[in-house]
Amino acid sequence: MNTKLLLKTLFLIVVLLLLVLMGMENRQTVEFHMPLILPNKVKQPAAIMYYVFFAIGVLTGTILTAGGKGGSRSQKSDK
Repeated sequence: MNTKLLLKTLFLIVVLLLLVLMGMENRQTVEFHMPLILPNKVKQPAAIMYYVFFAIGVLTGTILTAGGKGGSRSQKSDK
């Protein structure tokens, strides 16, 4: 198995574990206010806010890293 893939998978599991722990411990309601984008205040449990911000970060990272040139591909030489 690829070591880099294993480390990335373990890192993702740890981050998801932290999200679960935050969801279990942060049950109070918080307000989120962005007047330029959202006209009304959003009131949600803190755990939902953490999850939404994490999801936005994952989507942003996926969009930024997707669609590259495909890395360094070896070209076949004619013999």
